[in-house]
Amino acid sequence: MSTLAPAAQAVEKEPGARLATLVPTRPSRSLWSNAWAQFRRNKMAIVGLIYLVLLFLTAIFAPAIAPHNPVQADVAVAGQFRQAAWIDHDNPKKAGSWDFPLGTDSIGRDVFSRLVYGSRISLVVGFIPMAVILLVGVPIGLAAGFVGGRTDNVLMRLTDIVYAFPALLFFIVMQIAFRETLFGQLLNGLVLLFVTLSIVNWTGVARLVRGTTLELKEKEFVEAARASGAGSWRLITRHVLPNALGPIIVAAAFIVPGAIIYEAVLSYLGIGVRPDVSLTTPFPSSWGQMIQDGSKTWNSQPWMLVAPAMAIALVTLAFTFVGDGLRDALDPREQL
Repeated sequence: MSTLAPAAQAVEKEPGARLATLVPTRPSRSLWSNAWAQFRRNKMAIVGLIYLVLLFLTAIFAPAIAPHNPVQADVAVAGQFRQAAWIDHDNPKKAGSWDFPLGTDSIGRDVFSRLVYGSRISLVVGFIPMAVILLVGVPIGLAAGFVGGRTDNVLMRLTDIVYAFPALLFFIVMQIAFRETLFGQLLNGLVLLFVTLSIVNWTGVARLVRGTTLELKEKEFVEAARASGAGSWRLITRHVLPNALGPIIVAAAFIVPGAIIYEAVLSYLGIGVRPDVSLTTPFPSSWGQMIQDGSKTWNSQPWMLVAPAMAIALVTLAFTFVGDGLRDALDPREQL
């Protein structure tokens, strides 16, 4: 007579049941689920993402957040500088007040309100050129890497020619040449700025995508799809491009702060976005313009320079942290 317990006898009769009890199963996760789990481990990337979300909300709800009209001058303090709210001053007209948290400029405009509205220009200037750069650079890189041969040679030589232009010098020439034209006046110069920032900055994306495509098209899953009769268009759209999205997304995250900094430099030089003195557009002020104004009044109203400079630094750091987090999260060697 067998001395095994009933449960043991059941396991003996069904070996698969014992294996199932010893090896717990868990649902498989996709690449993007693993990437998000890896991204959440990077605390600085999460901090940067939270800051960017708050900045987006600030730009969207700027009319509700800004305490004053950013282009309306206060005649009561015109010709003087009201200091930041926490700064006392012997002259009551210059003493700080929470009605003007960061003080006013020489014509009585609220610095804080201008800073809030300035977030709109910085985000728009960052994301629209980024989208244009991807729309130009990604197809060129895919075509050069996948087709190869003469097509690759022609496209890469074109990329090298465009890459040879000094970026900042090209931006300055474009802004000066077309600033006074009808095209240069669209949306107070924003359209010209979009085009200017996009013309030469796609080369880095094209090179990155080409290199990634050259690597991916030799992979076994692409060869298998080609052997099964898939055409070039299907191979690119269903196999190569989806697997190249990781490096593309990381590159896009680093393009945005670069565009924001270029806009600030051009506006500081006086050839960026035109000031909107009547609030006829949603973009009345730029952080670069505020830095230009603040550099002239550093001794009398330092927050006109400090506030926009800190804003640009913080948004650049935030995108850098998010970009670093995405680079680690989308690296296959770091996947869970």
